[in-house]
Amino acid sequence: MAIRPDEITSVLKAQLEQYKAQLDVRNVGSVLQVGDGIARVYGMEQAMSMELVEFSDEEKTMGMVLNLEEDNVGVVILGEGRKIYEGMEVKTTGRIASVPVGEAVLGRVLNPLGQPLDGKGPVASNTFSPMEIIAPGIVKRKSVHEPLMTGLTAIDAMIPIGRGQRELIIGDRQTGKTAIAIDTIINQKNQPNRPICIYVAIGQKSSNVGRIHKILEEKGAMEYTVIINAAATDAPALQFLAPYAACAIGEYFMEKGGHAVCIFDDLSKHAQAYRAMSLLLRRPPGREAFPGDVFYLHSRLLERSAKLSDALGAGSMTALPIVETQAGDVSAYIPTNVISITDGQIFLETDLFYAGIRPAINAGISVSRVGGAAQTKAMKSVAGKLRLDLAQFRELEAFAQFASDLDKATQDQIRRGQKLMEVLKQPQFQPLTLSEQVSIIFAANSGVLDDVDNKSIQRFKEEWFKYLAAQAKDVASKLLTGDKISDELEKELKEHLVKFKQNFFQK
Repeated sequence: MAIRPDEITSVLKAQLEQYKAQLDVRNVGSVLQVGDGIARVYGMEQAMSMELVEFSDEEKTMGMVLNLEEDNVGVVILGEGRKIYEGMEVKTTGRIASVPVGEAVLGRVLNPLGQPLDGKGPVASNTFSPMEIIAPGIVKRKSVHEPLMTGLTAIDAMIPIGRGQRELIIGDRQTGKTAIAIDTIINQKNQPNRPICIYVAIGQKSSNVGRIHKILEEKGAMEYTVIINAAATDAPALQFLAPYAACAIGEYFMEKGGHAVCIFDDLSKHAQAYRAMSLLLRRPPGREAFPGDVFYLHSRLLERSAKLSDALGAGSMTALPIVETQAGDVSAYIPTNVISITDGQIFLETDLFYAGIRPAINAGISVSRVGGAAQTKAMKSVAGKLRLDLAQFRELEAFAQFASDLDKATQDQIRRGQKLMEVLKQPQFQPLTLSEQVSIIFAANSGVLDDVDNKSIQRFKEEWFKYLAAQAKDVASKLLTGDKISDELEKELKEHLVKFKQNFFQK
């Protein structure tokens, strides 16, 4: 007996519906166990690692798949999840953890999923980027060679940072680590090819993040800045995702040929959030109860910073990770991990901070492995011996405390070192231009400050910068180009400094 074509069609349709239903079942699960921000889900056979899933509670709480086990899936809850209970239905979304990117995120305060925290309504962007991607390979990169000016003389002169570099800011709590990062953001305002800045607050008090937001708004820096806040009260999963979300936003601008700076404040809290999450997921603990992949946690994050080749648009993404030490112990587990991944570190010392030397940078331990390649020729010509002189001065100063009589050469070296320390002191949130930095280091090196009392050097600097902007504009504009200081310009700068000291500065 022949089968009519319409019967075949109806059979095929029925089979297709059945197949779809089976597929849907594989994408749906039910909660086996829930507690401490972790849910064990039975079913969801097609779930992918890092995929976002949706719980069917009133708030439609999101979760993220992290453990793919034989008979269940380990999901971290991205939120409070107080109304999630055993047996509740969970659906996969088919979307790997991603964040909205583009111009629409600038000036906003967001959580790591791209949801607004500033009360300005949803982010008007339809472009989403996955939080985790593989870092660009060696062929896609070129060497770091453009300076990223921080506006802090001590850093730009001694520990220069380049666009595409990863420079660690490390020190005990309350030594000015975040202040360096905020100064760097403020200083980008008038820089050529201004980079987009992304500040990531991990495990901080929301009041602290609000204070930073207010400072950046007052300084006019929020127009090119994004703040991503995973507060101390947020789930460990959100704290874990925050820096990866920042990288995704930064990469969007880098791939378009632009520049980005990501500040991770701080990676010690990030590692602790990951440890909490891993232990709750029953992953085996290793040293100090951290999971075995805690190094990979930060290496895959920081490797994404790059200076892309000309063929790919020559964009860059710079990382400024912050790590907090306990009693200055840089040899602890997480600090040594991050030091070995980054291209140098700025070490802030508590003793220097309390001695009034701010930024409290230890010139001996701090280093930039990119060095002079990321420095303008003008800065290189005046700052050549600065780091060595300061490191030697610190040693001589310690030795001089016990020696009663010192020879003249040693006394001169100590005196010059004290002048340099005063020159490098800088108030918070007042970054300097390249011409101001170069001119004041030149003044110290050329002996102009030798007969100025140490206590008057800060006043000398303030008044000199006003004079430079008003009466030596041509010199300032030549220094601002960053080109090597010619003999003629050097002579002109020296004449202006001497004239200023004799006629305008009251000692």
